[in-house]
Amino acid sequence: MKRNIKNVAVLGSGVMGSAIACHFANVGLNVLLLDIVPKEGEKSNSIKERNKIVDGALAKALKSKPSPIYKKTFAKRIKTGNMTDDMSLISSCDWIIEVVVERLDIKKIVFENVEKHRKKGTLITSNTSGIPINMMLEGRSEDFQEHFFGTHFFNPPRYLKLLEIIPTPKTKKEDIEFMMEFGATILGKTTVLCKDTPAFIANRVGVYAIQDLFHTVEKMNLTVNEVDKLTGPIMGRPKSATFRTCDVVGLDTLVHVANGVKSNCPDDERKEVFETPSFVSKMLENGWLGSKSGQGFYKKTKDENGKKQILQLDLSTLEYIKSNKVNFPTIGIAKQEEELTKRTQILFSGKDKAGEFYQQVFCGIFSYVSHRIPEISDEIYKIDDALKAGFGWELGPFETWDAIGLEKGLAAMEKLGKKPAKWINDIIANGITSFYKTEDGIKKFYNLNTKSYDRIPGTENIISLASLKESNTIWSNDDVHIIDLKDGIINVEFHTKMNTIGGGVLQGINKAIDIAEENPKYKGVVISNEGDNFSAGANVGMIFMMAVEQEWDELDFAVRAFQNTTMRLRYSSIPVVAAPHGLTLGGGCEICLHADQVVAHAETYMGLVEFGVGLIPGGGGTKEFALRLSDELNNGDMRINLFREKFLTVGQAKVSTSAHEAFELGYLRNGTDEVITSRANQIAHAKEACLKLANKGYVQKAKRKDIKVLGKEGLGIVYVGADSMKSGNYMSEHDLVISEKLGYVLCGGDLSQITEVSEQYLLDIERKAFLELCTKKKTLERLQSLLQKGKILRN
Repeated sequence: MKRNIKNVAVLGSGVMGSAIACHFANVGLNVLLLDIVPKEGEKSNSIKERNKIVDGALAKALKSKPSPIYKKTFAKRIKTGNMTDDMSLISSCDWIIEVVVERLDIKKIVFENVEKHRKKGTLITSNTSGIPINMMLEGRSEDFQEHFFGTHFFNPPRYLKLLEIIPTPKTKKEDIEFMMEFGATILGKTTVLCKDTPAFIANRVGVYAIQDLFHTVEKMNLTVNEVDKLTGPIMGRPKSATFRTCDVVGLDTLVHVANGVKSNCPDDERKEVFETPSFVSKMLENGWLGSKSGQGFYKKTKDENGKKQILQLDLSTLEYIKSNKVNFPTIGIAKQEEELTKRTQILFSGKDKAGEFYQQVFCGIFSYVSHRIPEISDEIYKIDDALKAGFGWELGPFETWDAIGLEKGLAAMEKLGKKPAKWINDIIANGITSFYKTEDGIKKFYNLNTKSYDRIPGTENIISLASLKESNTIWSNDDVHIIDLKDGIINVEFHTKMNTIGGGVLQGINKAIDIAEENPKYKGVVISNEGDNFSAGANVGMIFMMAVEQEWDELDFAVRAFQNTTMRLRYSSIPVVAAPHGLTLGGGCEICLHADQVVAHAETYMGLVEFGVGLIPGGGGTKEFALRLSDELNNGDMRINLFREKFLTVGQAKVSTSAHEAFELGYLRNGTDEVITSRANQIAHAKEACLKLANKGYVQKAKRKDIKVLGKEGLGIVYVGADSMKSGNYMSEHDLVISEKLGYVLCGGDLSQITEVSEQYLLDIERKAFLELCTKKKTLERLQSLLQKGKILRN
């Protein structure tokens, strides 16, 4: 039977249930969200009273920040109800997922009710994080058991990539294969096949790492602030690091999982690590659980002057104190290295207290994960995937060990008395020097079962730029690699800090187009990268320095070069597809605006944000909004309303909260651009889109000379609106100047009537307005202030 999922029932509308329902709605599924009838509603005939719990939970979820939903209207895909009146509706669902309280007796009651209404063959899963999946089968029918397994999402489901899939011995193999694929391609998850062991993979290892760190901190007498400095982005972990993460998750939740592992894993060789440290026990007694209780490892207060401050907990005295400045020589050296694998080597080799800390932490986790093979997984890559997707680690434990060096890590472990599992010494004796290797652009893992390096299952159709870079780079400079994706498509990958765009990136884009246009081997260009963000925009620090030095000719040249590059994207003889993700701001947005097609990851935060730094979009962004306004006017829409929308989108520096919202803001085009939920599949999909454009017969476009601009009619609206805002003290004098410059370009200048103009005409007045704003003292003050605060990143 070919399985298709269109309708899903979510049983339980708590924090996780409602968030899972929202993510199902995000990807286009019809969702039935059910919960119990409240006691006060049991005797009522009012649907509102009987659905009070589920409606309230969903409403709360939709108001939460960050939002669980890509676009507000997507919430209409969720239908609410209760388990007393509406359980029969699950008969039309293709997948039923249970997300009720973590009590086996309650789950069994829910499953018994499900059996009465579920149609045969329907997938039925549990989102449990701690109860053995096999224990839920008791009393269930054969068909139920064959189609039942665990699907463990991580909170928040929209943002955390991990989906652990846990079969029972009775689960049909084809159902697991289907969900592994569905979870990856449709839900956009990193799907990890787990054994039915306590806490599965991610929580088993991740909570061990936190618990081990608690004990290490206690022994080394490190402060809360020091630990978060040591365990954040510097080592490839989230900004929330360790203790801030604990405060967000809730200390009671972490201890609950740790206690579960301690109780259910009596043979764990490091079971003492799961004992609760004394300072944690005292915090639990005091109710200091983190954000939900108002204080945890950190506490927000006000000083004697009423200024907000964040205090850290002294783990020895359990008093809140001011955060100390963190200054470790190892950290200072490591900060100079951008590449995480090299940075990890520096951290591990440190000779100060920080270096000692990293050796303790890394060796502890290396030892622990080696002993979890084959208990929780037969393959090393599953442990790495689970920690990266569930806890936000950039490198998994075995990948980190590879970065340090297998034998170097082993030597340090032996010195610290942290023994590895026997198989580690066995593979070293057999000449194996790493857990992973790349061959012909394919990343492979060492398979203990086959005793060979095998391709990671599920990656057959995934394009990894990191794996291709060494073998397939055809041109590079300090900022860009041009990589052959094969089949006639090349990729422009930029890798500056936050992928900001300067001269090196522009050179790389133009070089890629040169290569594709001149070499008959190539058909098109994709612009994508594997950084955290597509691009934070143009190198504004460089613009600031030119303006301060009054190098106006150089600045004019730089802006002109950016405009010429975006126009070349639009008017080259080969198709160009952009594949943005994460922050896609300013110049990064302008690149996407000029591509033939955009294949955006769902988590793309796109916007023209130059107004916020005292400028207008100068790389063709303002021109492009005028062009798109003209095209929409040709469709007969009301021009004044459309103009106002376009003006406010740029003038308020609006940034989409998802790729779907970018359509509403006009950054993406209906019928041309598309959204993909799977980040892993994005580059491959962009490549296919580029091939499709090329193979159907790509024709080089003629430059536009038919753009209708509103002239004085639009300018009148701008001047009246801006003056009104200024009079009401809603904007500054400088914001008034920027607004008028923006309006001037969008309207095509002070033309006496609606007129058709060329793109080059608009680019010229856009560049002129941009340069004039660069001469303003207030613009320079704003840029300088933001640069000093670190809000604008420079190369």
